[in-house]
Amino acid sequence: MRAKPETIANIIVNEYCFSKKQIKGVVEASQFKWTFTWSFNKGLLIVNPPLGRALIEDALLRFLLKKDYELEAGNEYKLIISAKF
Repeated sequence: MRAKPETIANIIVNEYCFSKKQIKGVVEASQFKWTFTWSFNKGLLIVNPPLGRALIEDALLRFLLKKDYELEAGNEYKLIISAKF
């Protein structure tokens, strides 16, 4: 039986601003690195740069929807993605 493909993404929360209702941070997975802004009152996720964004955007959004109130600025989190990249 073959192992399922997976990639571990490291998420670093740089800023959690409840007054702006935003979380800003960085995601690194494989050779890719993105910055993100999650406006949780609007349900809006912005991921940059666009190169490889499709690889991470959905998994990151699901993670943020599930964990946004548990996240703290300055902390690092791990996310396992069911794909190899």
